[in-house]
Amino acid sequence: MLVCVADDDAASLAILSSRAHLAWCAASGGVLEDRPRYTKSRCFDPFPFPPRDEAVRTRLRETGEALDAHRKQVLADHPDLTLTGLYNVLELIRAGAPVDTKAEAIKQRGLVVILRDLHDRIDALTAQAYGWPDDLPAAETVARLAALNQERAREEAAGRIRWLRPAYQQPRAGLVPTRTGDLTLVPGVGSGPSRRPRFPTERYEQPLAIQAALLAAATPIAPPDLARRFHGGGARLEPRISRVLATLHRYGHVERLPDGRWIAARRAA
Repeated sequence: MLVCVADDDAASLAILSSRAHLAWCAASGGVLEDRPRYTKSRCFDPFPFPPRDEAVRTRLRETGEALDAHRKQVLADHPDLTLTGLYNVLELIRAGAPVDTKAEAIKQRGLVVILRDLHDRIDALTAQAYGWPDDLPAAETVARLAALNQERAREEAAGRIRWLRPAYQQPRAGLVPTRTGDLTLVPGVGSGPSRRPRFPTERYEQPLAIQAALLAAATPIAPPDLARRFHGGGARLEPRISRVLATLHRYGHVERLPDGRWIAARRAA
């Protein structure tokens, strides 16, 4: 199974290549026979990326680019080598296991020691980005990531999203209105299907999409009408929208009127 992560920021490549992400995947992913299996819905979607510290992220980006360039160059110089072969030898080196003649040849030709050093640097920078020691055992790393996942879930329920790709994700959540010159066009009920935003498939984007729709509405709105504000929306969306509204209400972000309609919560200045 192939999972493609579309991101032009090599810092993401570095974090996803780190020991922290590997520990998370080993604990939450599946297995195929005796081999780990990267299950996107378990390994990537709930994975809590570290807070955005631009200074650390710049170094992560540089190291991620160096890792990518190193692997590409090695494979271009030696077409008979593979990433699997390189990383199998890397695991032998890390474990202090005996290295036979074939593995030693891969180690030398594939510059595996440099590959190890790049990963060590990524691991240290990723730990720094989280604000954690860089020598945590795997179990402790997973426990901290799980706690961070729960903290992020509470933040997202309250409307605070730590976007991984803001320029791409925010418009999909309906938070960035279309602009033509100086005229701002906000999708509404009267807009055609192509003007209505799609309801996000990512659960963490859904509360913000619903809040944006409530703010765009001139009057209180019932869940069925709210569902129709999204392209392709209707009865199938109502149960999900009602659940998200209940969560937003619990955190004080929306208000329910006696007649069952909803409005965005009024905030004191």
